[in-house]
Amino acid sequence: MSPHPLPGPVSLTLPTDHRRDQIVGAIKDNISLLFGLAAIAWALEIFDLILFGFLDSFGIQPRTIRGLFGVAATPFLHLGFGHLISNTLPFLVLGGIVLIGGRKIFLLASLLILAIGGGAVWTLGPGATNHIGASGLIFGYLGFLLARGIFEKSGFWIVVSIIVLVLYGGMIAGVLPGQAGVSWQGHLFGFLGGVVAAKVLFTREKSLIGT
Repeated sequence: MSPHPLPGPVSLTLPTDHRRDQIVGAIKDNISLLFGLAAIAWALEIFDLILFGFLDSFGIQPRTIRGLFGVAATPFLHLGFGHLISNTLPFLVLGGIVLIGGRKIFLLASLLILAIGGGAVWTLGPGATNHIGASGLIFGYLGFLLARGIFEKSGFWIVVSIIVLVLYGGMIAGVLPGQAGVSWQGHLFGFLGGVVAAKVLFTREKSLIGT
């Protein structure tokens, strides 16, 4: 019998797993988006300090042509740094939780909240008023997160909604008339806009997300 040839060297190199890199890259991209949006608000507030508050006049002014611009601009405009600081943390936390569901959902939800909530303020808000600040969007994220699990019928997002309710449920009182100079209308319509956004995005028959 002829001798069997000796086996060649065996490679111990494992295939590269790109999933970890993809996940890390996605997290970095999402963090960059979220903090980038917050950075725009801070940059505008610093710039507005030089302009003596001129940018604040571009908020939502109900039933005025100029006020329509505020539907998109108002989340980035604030009445001083105290106002901005009070909005930054809940924007990052609640916006970050929404972003866990994916960038597409985050962007669609944000646009729907601004369009529905801001549009309602422009249509139904009291005349001769100017509404600025990210709180309408923040209340929208709150409504969206509380409603998502119900409309999606997702156990995970129902648990998330319970956690959000425990941590930020006290905010819901802000949808009622209260402190003078605070746009409770923006809070209310933003919150309702978030609930509607969750229904539109996660009701199976009308889902904008797709399969």
